Amino acid sequence: MGLFSFQQDIAMDLGTANTIIIRDGKIVVNQPSVVALDRRTDKMMAVGDKAKAMQGKENSNIRTIRPLRDGVIADFNACEQMIRGLIKMVGHHSLFSPSLRMVIGVPSGSTEVELRAVRDSAEHAGGRDVYLIYEPMAAAIGIGLDVEAPEGNMVVDIGGGTTEIAVISLGGIVKNSSIRVAGDVLTSDIQDYMSRQHNVRVGERMAERIKMNVGAALPDLGEDAPDEFVVCGPNRITALPMEVPVNHQEIAHCLDKTIVKIETAILNALEDTPPELYADIVHNGIYLAGGGALLRGLDRRLSEKINIPFHVAEDPLLCVAKGTGVALKNVDRFSFLMR
Repeated sequence: MGLFSFQQDIAMDLGTANTIIIRDGKIVVNQPSVVALDRRTDKMMAVGDKAKAMQGKENSNIRTIRPLRDGVIADFNACEQMIRGLIKMVGHHSLFSPSLRMVIGVPSGSTEVELRAVRDSAEHAGGRDVYLIYEPMAAAIGIGLDVEAPEGNMVVDIGGGTTEIAVISLGGIVKNSSIRVAGDVLTSDIQDYMSRQHNVRVGERMAERIKMNVGAALPDLGEDAPDEFVVCGPNRITALPMEVPVNHQEIAHCLDKTIVKIETAILNALEDTPPELYADIVHNGIYLAGGGALLRGLDRRLSEKINIPFHVAEDPLLCVAKGTGVALKNVDRFSFLMR
C-alpha cells in the first residue's frame, strides 16, 4: 500500500471558466479558473471560489486573474500558481509524492506553442508525466460514445473560451473546428446589451447571472420560459442606482449574432465531413457538451436550423472531465489519442 504513495494520478479539465480535477474516478475539485495574487509579492492569496468572490472587489494590493482566455493560457505564472493551488485542494498524503501523473483536456485548435504552455505549467506545478487530450475527444468519451467504433459521431463542446466541433471515428478526429466564440462572448454580449439598451453598467459576474437565469437561444420557449430577472447596477450616465427587469426574449435577441457564428461553424464542419460519416451523424444526432449546452432552447434551435437532432449530454459541464478521467484510467488503451 505504501508503494502507491509514490504515484498520484489525476485528470484535469483545465477550462477557461472552470477547472475540474478527477482522482480515482471521482470529482474532487470543481472550481472557477480564477486566482488572486498579491500585487507586491505576486504570491497566491486565493484560488477558485474564494478568488472569484474577490473578482471586481479588489483593493490596490490584490489582483484577480483568469489565467486562461479563449481556451489558452494568457498568464503563464498565474496559471501555474492556480494549478498548484487546485492540486493542493485534492487533499491526500500522496500529493507530496515525487511522481504526479496528469491527463489534461486541451482545445483541439491549440497550436504547438499553446500545447507546450499547458504542459510546462503542469510540469512546473508538480506534474511528472503529463498527457494532453483534445477536449472534443474527451467529451465524446465522457458522454459514453464508442470513439473507437467505425462510426461517425459529432460532438460540439461549447465551453467558456472556445467552441470545439469534432467528427470522431475509429479513435481519431476526422474533422475538427475550434472557434473562439463561446460562453465568454455570450457574457460580453449581455454586458454590451445592458449598457446600450438599458443604460446600466453590469460587471462580468452579473452578466453571468443574467445568462444563467434568463439566457436563451430562442425567444419562444413555451412552458420552459424562466421568470424575469431583476438586474441591479449604476446608470451608465448618472451613476444613480437602477433596477431593470430583463426577460429571456431580450437575451435571446442579444445573443443571436453569436449563436449564428456557432451555427455557421457546425455547418462548415458538416460540409467537410465524408458522406459515410455524415450519414452516421444524421442517424445518431449531434451531441452538445460544455456549459453552453445548458443555454435554454439551444438544442431545439440547432435541430431546426440544421435538420439533424441535437442531444444535450447528461451533465454537459462534466463531460470533458469525465472523459479525461476515463483516459487516465486507460492510458495505455488511449495513448494514441494523447499528446
